[in-house]
Amino acid sequence: MNIYVSNLSFNVVDEDLKAFFEEYGEVSSARVITDKFTGRSRGFGFVEMPNDEEAKKAISELDKGVVEGRAITVTEAKPREERSNGGGRGNGGNRRSFAGSNNGGGRGRY
Repeated sequence: MNIYVSNLSFNVVDEDLKAFFEEYGEVSSARVITDKFTGRSRGFGFVEMPNDEEAKKAISELDKGVVEGRAITVTEAKPREERSNGGGRGNGGNRRSFAGSNNGGGRGRY
């Protein structure tokens, strides 16, 4: 199971994250996500545990727990959604449609 952990202290590193979850069972991987430019923690991470029962127990016991003065949120990770290449505007965004109009007059050419 892939687990999402948020509101982490910026001092938490991969090894710390792994140690939190190892108390509940085997941890395949633990990764704190960092900013690609500064290398600083972004305050969240992911943990993979191969045993779903152990993972569920870890989630229920660690969610809302306090780590370095911060209440962390621990949930099952959702599948990553694909991003569009539209620059955030979605389907057309702010594009204007001039089809059937004559400079906004509402009457098309006949």
